[in-house]
Amino acid sequence: MKTLAENDFAARHIGPSPADVEKMLDVIGASSLDELIDQTIPSSIRQTAPLDLGAALSETQVLERVRAVAAKNKVLTSLIGQGYYGTILPPVIQRNILENPAWYTAYTPYQSEISQGRLEALLNFQTMIADLTALEIANASLLDEATAAAEAMAMARRIARWERPAFFVDRDCHPQTIAVVQTRAEPLGWQIIVGDPLGTDLDPGGVFGALFQYPGCSGEIRDFRLAIERLHTRGAIAVIAADPLALALLSAPGELGADIAIGSTQRFGVPMGFGGPHAAYIACKQAHQRALPGRLVGVSIDRRGRVAYRLALQTREQHIRREKATSNICTAQVLLAVIASMYGVYHGPDGLRKIARNVHRRAATLAAGLRVLGWTILNENFFDTICVDAGDRQATILRRAAENGLNFAASSMKTGRASLA
Repeated sequence: MKTLAENDFAARHIGPSPADVEKMLDVIGASSLDELIDQTIPSSIRQTAPLDLGAALSETQVLERVRAVAAKNKVLTSLIGQGYYGTILPPVIQRNILENPAWYTAYTPYQSEISQGRLEALLNFQTMIADLTALEIANASLLDEATAAAEAMAMARRIARWERPAFFVDRDCHPQTIAVVQTRAEPLGWQIIVGDPLGTDLDPGGVFGALFQYPGCSGEIRDFRLAIERLHTRGAIAVIAADPLALALLSAPGELGADIAIGSTQRFGVPMGFGGPHAAYIACKQAHQRALPGRLVGVSIDRRGRVAYRLALQTREQHIRREKATSNICTAQVLLAVIASMYGVYHGPDGLRKIARNVHRRAATLAAGLRVLGWTILNENFFDTICVDAGDRQATILRRAAENGLNFAASSMKTGRASLA
């Protein structure tokens, strides 16, 4: 086995020095690391032949190899939508938060007495989400929109009036959301019904809750008030997955009657990052706050009468007994939640509305131009994503777009649709 001194990278990045290793081995009573491994790991489960890894590379050589591999990628302009959008991160946020180790090393502010700034920033995130969704309570972020939907499903099951084995999912939800919800439901024995929530597919008496996408993955904006009223008359819970930028212009989930709202805050200044990570949000009516997963920042008064921030609710199994935990998969995205909240602070309500109007105006201009050229736009109402009936030319259009550096989505909603976000 190589010693740390033989590998410059390991010597600089792994804590124990050769002298430290010798001291620890002496205390343990082993003559070498190999002997320690022999004493610790049964030979029956160990691989005897050494791994054929080739010669070790230096840190500089590894970086050169990674750059060479990355250069083989063809980077396109992504216009697939599905919850991921190009953003502009204000330089002041990039320099002072994203590139600042006081922020980017944050995980969870367990020690509230020395984490007041971070807790205040997360409280700002919660307040922003509560304002956008018109719901009273929001937590300090979740992992991403798809897992937030799975969390909302489990939350709906905890607070639903009746024990029913099925959960309804809008077929216009993002595909990754549907997949994660189905995966979460399977071991719990819950049935997932995917269909049209405004048609006959939704049976309010047969489900404990339903998830709606707003706007839909196809770009369509629909009014779910009647569907939500039907759910409530049968004791079921309504969840809306909503785009926060669209909420700067649209009626909020709380105004539509939703019990829970979830979504991604990626488009609030966070780069796409090849699919993640991005901070998700979850908000709910105050009556359901005890069923809310994750962490909630609250405001208290310290012994000297000053305002103090603290983690008022921590419902993950790391913090409380496993059987009492409301979630086992939720993970806060502290840094990205702070960035998204500061994006909201930087632009303010009027600035966010201006950005939303500009985004919608450009989508409307594109739709009008396509109509002039003879194309059929299938969206009756949209915010920033349009669905074009490409007919039998879809494959050719998608191929030529990729050749010119544009990545469109082939919608599965109806044959011949191509989505542009």
